[in-house]
Amino acid sequence: MPEVDAAQATRDIADVAAVEVITTAAVHLLSAAAVKVGLADDPDSQTDLDEARKLITALAGLITAAAPDISDMHARSLRDGLRSVQLAFREASPIPDAIGQGPGEKFTGPVN
Repeated sequence: MPEVDAAQATRDIADVAAVEVITTAAVHLLSAAAVKVGLADDPDSQTDLDEARKLITALAGLITAAAPDISDMHARSLRDGLRSVQLAFREASPIPDAIGQGPGEKFTGPVN
């Protein structure tokens, strides 16, 4: 049976457009980053700025790399979400990064 499940998953992913895979991955990174910067139900126990930094940087890299290949409609909304978590990170951080040195800013430029 596991061979059947793997074959089905392979067929399923083959039917998914690249833009959908990219945006789905970006939304997962965005959601996880939002939780880690404290924008979720229980910020006292869920905030982890070290983890948030990693997620935001990965998200910024993905969006920056994929933007030319996905429609402006998709890229714009992803960039808006990215900017929101970058700003939330800056607000949550007890020791602010220098302008241009925050998570993902090497890909996006300074966010303020």
